[in-house]
Amino acid sequence: MPNPQQLRGTGRLATQAVTGVTDLVEAMHAEITRLPLTKQRERTSGITGLVYRSVRGVTQLVGGGLDIALNALTPLVGQAKPQSANAMLAALNGVLGDYLEQTANPLATPMSLRPLVDGATGAPLVMLHGLCMNEAQWRRRDGKDFPAALAQLGYQPLGLRYNSGRPIWKNGAELARLLNDVPGPLTLLGHSMGGLVIRSAIAQAGRRRWRKRLRCLVTLGTPHQGAPLERGGQQLQQLLAFSAYSRPLASLAARRSAGIRDLRHASLLEADAGKASQLPLPEDVACYAIAATTSKRAGGSPARWLGDGLVPVASALGQHRSPARRLAFTDTALFTGLGHMGLQTDAAVLQQLQDWLNPCE
Repeated sequence: MPNPQQLRGTGRLATQAVTGVTDLVEAMHAEITRLPLTKQRERTSGITGLVYRSVRGVTQLVGGGLDIALNALTPLVGQAKPQSANAMLAALNGVLGDYLEQTANPLATPMSLRPLVDGATGAPLVMLHGLCMNEAQWRRRDGKDFPAALAQLGYQPLGLRYNSGRPIWKNGAELARLLNDVPGPLTLLGHSMGGLVIRSAIAQAGRRRWRKRLRCLVTLGTPHQGAPLERGGQQLQQLLAFSAYSRPLASLAARRSAGIRDLRHASLLEADAGKASQLPLPEDVACYAIAATTSKRAGGSPARWLGDGLVPVASALGQHRSPARRLAFTDTALFTGLGHMGLQTDAAVLQQLQDWLNPCE
């Protein structure tokens, strides 16, 4: 549930958002009213400029008073529904997580491991969510969820909560440090972006103890070869920059978090920013990948291009026309008539996981 610091952070973010939109609108206004062949400018002058300066001033004044108001609301914080609050924070971190971290906003989600099944013991199985999600996405209301079923195999499911808007390499580096404190033979399961964070952590593990204890790696709908939708976001940003009138909007399109931008090429390391990683899978670990397609048939172009609605089949299975980019998984599986989010709750996917993970104990 949100605490007073998080509410204060929401106020700060709202203040900064209003100011940012004001800057954007004024930049467009200035561009539209600029005389031909005169210097480009982002601020208006005269009475118009006074209006925009007044909007910023009032916004900052109201923002400064939010702390006083929020202190009075502190007794009411406990009434918030935790699940809704956590979902909102997860989505916010996915979209603006890098900005929240850079500005030290208390809404930025710190990385942590959380037990998913009370009383479960055995070999740890760390489960990573995807973009804009949290560990609650692994659960189902009927109790027949992945953590409960995998605990019955003798695992101790641990959910990793992290700020999915940070660069993937940053989350990978922090995960590499965090896993050193997890004892016993280790299994890592990642959905979507979570699979990329796992691969980044393995690449940055160095000689850490947990690396020798890693037994299994499983990814579900992970865009190992990049995500076309993020490429579309990049193209939209470039398109907006062509026109002087829409150019200010390009800055808004560019506000996508670093985590989202890393999905474009599946960039895993700091040196990979803006380009595809060519990291192979670890040879001493059993590596499995699951892909889905919304098509009812596994074969043919529709199944390949539709993918699970967000990630193409080839990307999820690590396939690429260049041999240097292909990923040599121990085994793979493709499920039809299934979307991206369904990979975390589907009974057939769970059965496949149980078949693969039994030997990994």
